Amino acid sequence: MERISIFDTTLRDGEQAAGGSLNVKEKIEVAKQLENLGVNVIEAGFPISSKGDFESVKAIGKAIRNLSVCGLARANIKDIDACWDALKGAADPRLHIFISASPVQMKYQLNKTPEQVLDYAVKAVAHAHKYLSNIEFSPMDATRADKEFLYKLIEAVIDKGASVINIPDTVGYSVPAEYGKLIKDLRKNVPNIDKAVISVHCHNDMGLAVANSIEAISNGARQVECTVNGIGERAGNASLEEIVMILKTRKDFFKKYETSINSELIYPTSRMVSEMTGFPIPVNKAIVGANAFRHESGIHQDGVIKNSSTFEIINPRNVGVPSSSLVMGKLSGSHALKERLAELGYSLSETDFQGVFNAFKEIADRKKEVEDKDIEELVAEYQRNLNYSYILKRIQVSCGDKGLPTASIILQSPDGTEYANAEIGSGPIDAVYKAIDNIVKVPNTLTEFSVNSITHGIDAIGSVIVRIENNNTVYTGRGADVDIIVASAKAYLNALNRLIASNKTVTDEK
Repeated sequence: MERISIFDTTLRDGEQAAGGSLNVKEKIEVAKQLENLGVNVIEAGFPISSKGDFESVKAIGKAIRNLSVCGLARANIKDIDACWDALKGAADPRLHIFISASPVQMKYQLNKTPEQVLDYAVKAVAHAHKYLSNIEFSPMDATRADKEFLYKLIEAVIDKGASVINIPDTVGYSVPAEYGKLIKDLRKNVPNIDKAVISVHCHNDMGLAVANSIEAISNGARQVECTVNGIGERAGNASLEEIVMILKTRKDFFKKYETSINSELIYPTSRMVSEMTGFPIPVNKAIVGANAFRHESGIHQDGVIKNSSTFEIINPRNVGVPSSSLVMGKLSGSHALKERLAELGYSLSETDFQGVFNAFKEIADRKKEVEDKDIEELVAEYQRNLNYSYILKRIQVSCGDKGLPTASIILQSPDGTEYANAEIGSGPIDAVYKAIDNIVKVPNTLTEFSVNSITHGIDAIGSVIVRIENNNTVYTGRGADVDIIVASAKAYLNALNRLIASNKTVTDEK
């Protein structure tokens, strides 16, 4: 068997998706989950880009000891030095250097000739090699580069110490047959390519990121760069869960390949990343979407009842999606909930479990049945409120087609102090948000507001996602409740708490 290394860039390229920023604590939580999942490399960030990214990479490097932690750097001395400063405490640091390689990017983005780019790349890798030998090099936009220049560039950086050569399809331009041939041509035309691992990094602009990655593996790539849920710039990156399960499910076709991923942790990892970033998982998303293992057609249902393999090519449990065995409701006790949480992949301390159980009993009084998705949202809601500046204590709204929409709220700070306010708005949520603003007094602009149903039915829990902007930084908040106005208030407070925490971190650093 040949091991395909999984290079996870959720915390770097994935976080670059508009509105998906995470704080240091959240990044460490995700990194630890990725370590449990079994990825081989975590790209933790771009240290030179900001103080926050530098600290995140440094903190993750110290927290993660069982795999390689990678930082990104442009092909210049300042970037590389900053990246090494952030990484030098890691157990197995990797430095990832990139520079544009396509004619259009060299000319219009860098304003440099191919000869200048080659010189920058060689000097950058040589400088990085003074610090470590685990060096990855990426000729950005490689799929639109001149092949002869690409061969020359790759040969030169390997000579200077690059041990991994990544071939990025930066703008999602390539198609599988073309991309596979590019990998094959590199192996044939770069004399020293056997001294490096070939890696691939595919974007999904035309929906081909996973297909291109799989084709690259078939042609000699042994590292795949991907993200949980396929999140990332523009249309996103190749999806980790899809690549892993293709290789695992189609053993008849990919006989000699394996990964180190514990596939049973795919679903809880997917949920964590969705919760942390505020990006909902599309219901029809392969492997982890809500409909991935649901069957509505009578023909399909009949087949699955007789033999699940008729319409299910993957056992849901193999990716951590449990089949319901307990009906949870207001009469369910703590033991039943604890067992269900374990089946869903959660391991909570007794204190945290008690908090979730209390929330469960409260919601069970308002819903006939509490579904798995409800339980997952209760855990997420509880965890969102562990560190807060303000928490929603009480809310009362008056609205209708006539009269003035009015909201009265009480917020509570960690020391137990309560703050009350009331406001009139153009609608009930506008009134609630104005009342919150009167108490919190943190300037921001609401840039996005979306509502989704967690489960089905008229008593379903509603999930609200909001994004607010302050000083050109976007903060995401989520809230859930059977009452959508309450969920909206929780989501806005969650975003404000993250903004306040971020400002406090900056103040502390100063």
